[in-house]
Parts: sequence; C-alpha cells; structure tokens
Amino acid sequence: MRSIENRLKELGIELPTPPPVANYLGTKRSGDLLFVSGRKSELIGLVGGDISENDAYRAARQTVITMLSIIKADIGDLDLIISIVKLQGFIRSAPHFTRQPYVFDGATEVLIEIFGENGRHARTATGVNQLPFGAALQFDVIIRLKRL
Repeated sequence: MRSIENRLKELGIELPTPPPVANYLGTKRSGDLLFVSGRKSELIGLVGGDISENDAYRAARQTVITMLSIIKADIGDLDLIISIVKLQGFIRSAPHFTRQPYVFDGATEVLIEIFGENGRHARTATGVNQLPFGAALQFDVIIRLKRL
C-alpha cells in the first residue's frame, strides 16, 4: 500500500505548518479513536451571502487539509490512520442558503482523494447562524487509528 505522504505528493497537496491551538488539545486519542478538535476556516462571512458556494467548497477542502497537518503533528505519521469515521461540519449560512451538503463535499472529496475508500465517512453538515471569529466553516473529525 502506498503511504499517505506519497499520495499527498501525487495529488499536489502540501500540508501547511500546523497552526497553534489555544487552551485545548488539537487531538485526543481514546483507544483506537482519535478525536480532532474543531478547526475553523480562514474564510470569513456568510455562505450564500457574501461568500459563494464555490469559494466555501474550496475553503472546506483547505480546512480539512489544515486539520491533517495538526493530526500529523500530533500522531507523527498519517499512515497510522485506518479510516475516517465521522466528519462534522458547521457552515455559517445566509438565511436562505440550504446547500450546506454541497459546500461540505469539498471536505469529503479531499479525504476520499487522499485515503481512498478509507476516507469515506459518516457526516453531518449543519447550517448555523454564527461561528467563532465570524468564520464561514468549522469542522471536527473522528478517525480510527492503528493500535500501537
């Protein structure tokens, strides 16, 4: 099996330097599950208002890539990931906007590109009124890891 690092290179995806976290853990392991704290997008505003669906889709993709950089920094090796179990997303939406699943596909599709069938996951895409610091998107994820 190809390593995840090689797969990222094939896809032309570079993991950014992991951003700092505040007074919480970026990840927390419990048995073979890794719970990844919520990560907001850099995109600010209302999806379906001042932010287009396509821009939000791209921000969803980038936010998950940033989450992978945090995961790698915490566990050391992305090849320890067996599968993506559940991805939960919050989309700061204009009142009339109902296409949250489309925006969320930006996150889902990049995980499948990277991890193949092991990237398929259960998910929840929820429209919300507000997110921290006015962010357009926020995600958290549960991952199954190899036992150490």
